[in-house]
Amino acid sequence: MTLAIRRALLSVSDKSGLEDFARQLTERGVELLATGGTHQRLVAAGISVREVADVTKFPEMMDGRVKTLHPRIHGGLLALRDDPAHVAAMEEHAIGAIDLVCVNLYPFEATVAKPGVARSDAIENIDIGGPSMLRSAAKNHRFVTVVTEPGDYARVLAELAANDGAVSEELRRELAQKAFATTARYDAAISRWLAAQDDPTGFPATMAFAGTKQQDLRYGENPHQAAALYVDAGVLEPSLASAEFRGGKELSYNNLVDLDAALALAKEFDEPFVAVTKHNNPCGAACGDTIADALEAAWSGDPLSAFGSVLAFNRPLDLASAKFLVAGGRFVEAIVAPAFETDAEELLRTKPKWGKNVRLLATGPFGPAARPAGSREVRPILGGFLVQDRDLAADSVDDLTTATERAPSDEQLEGLLFASKVAKHVKSNAIVLAQGRTVVGVGAGQMSRVDAVQLACHKAGDRAPGAVLASDAFFPFPDGPEAALAAGIVALLQPGGSIRDDAVIATCNARGAAMVLTGRRHFRH
Repeated sequence: MTLAIRRALLSVSDKSGLEDFARQLTERGVELLATGGTHQRLVAAGISVREVADVTKFPEMMDGRVKTLHPRIHGGLLALRDDPAHVAAMEEHAIGAIDLVCVNLYPFEATVAKPGVARSDAIENIDIGGPSMLRSAAKNHRFVTVVTEPGDYARVLAELAANDGAVSEELRRELAQKAFATTARYDAAISRWLAAQDDPTGFPATMAFAGTKQQDLRYGENPHQAAALYVDAGVLEPSLASAEFRGGKELSYNNLVDLDAALALAKEFDEPFVAVTKHNNPCGAACGDTIADALEAAWSGDPLSAFGSVLAFNRPLDLASAKFLVAGGRFVEAIVAPAFETDAEELLRTKPKWGKNVRLLATGPFGPAARPAGSREVRPILGGFLVQDRDLAADSVDDLTTATERAPSDEQLEGLLFASKVAKHVKSNAIVLAQGRTVVGVGAGQMSRVDAVQLACHKAGDRAPGAVLASDAFFPFPDGPEAALAAGIVALLQPGGSIRDDAVIATCNARGAAMVLTGRRHFRH
């Protein structure tokens, strides 16, 4: 059914494009109704508009909390225009039909994002009338067009021009779905904020999540799988979802998964650091005096695997780093960094093979302090989802207990703590070997810990002698340390807690190696 729009109600928090939209509606003979701030804005622009209070015969009251919750508004939105009983009720109670509703909601998410926001301010930015009007209009989308954001003004105006003042059923249906998605996301944000304030467990009885589609992806993990990226507006930490895309090929699902893993690792470090990630695991990682030094050292961790990898920098990518990357036949799929220096970005975007291919994403500054305490991560499973605290804990010298007769040197301790941070981001079973603050071997995702040790030592090759080792979990048997010590590892870090800890420690003592225990496991599945 197609009906011309004769009456519209406007009540918007985001007033961008409002005057032009309203003026074009009035030029088509549409009568405008508006609430407080929107009404004032339109009157100031010289646009003919009635205040909602003139229709309801009730003034706005209670600091604007009550203005549109009235039968003459919701009756005008919900009435079925082809139902004689509804039409009779409208005539009996002087309810005029409302054919278009343009509402965007109080900025709750932006309000609670402000540091130190008062609870009272947050509560006052919970919109009640707005979601009610959106839901009423969306429910009755056979007759009513509902607009939730300025980005849709042009589409609606174009349809009015093409359809003699009406909006097509197809667009009304699309906008109705969008309206319900908008209120769902809005309610989810409020629910999660209240739970964070008031639920001591942080895991309320009902947990809601919602996102806004940012883009369709080329495909999912494989070409036969469709995929899209959705943004959670409640996450304020620098992330891929909020990063600025600076150029290169279209992002793929796998790019984003790998970049997310690399970025999470880069956030562990305050000093200049680069992570080289392949298939969701770091194959190289290093700190350096400069970001270019860190890059060169990280690449050395596994140069073979580094080809076609993704990189995460925790400092702006500079020209020295860009020159290193484009030299010697190197290539990566994507890079995420706080920023790209102008000359470095120009080189990456103009160099043959690089310019049209490598994806560049800028997040703005980040580091360990950018990760909010108490933040959680979600993983879907069939039929539901799992929620847990993020593993933000980092092992420090104060956490370590020396279990062996020989204690590690200060230099070895630095390497052990560096390797421990990296091991947190390696799929279990995880073993990381380091020389100083450079990864030289990684054993990831193995079904037995001794296999992970052997793989890491194989990757390290002739750099294993003198290296240190970090394990994400305890050694269930002495065979893992035995393999490491045979390859020349001189110090090991692990949580401890196995019933065979004594045998594992005795193995290290017999070879004169140092072992420290953290008491904290870092599984990543």
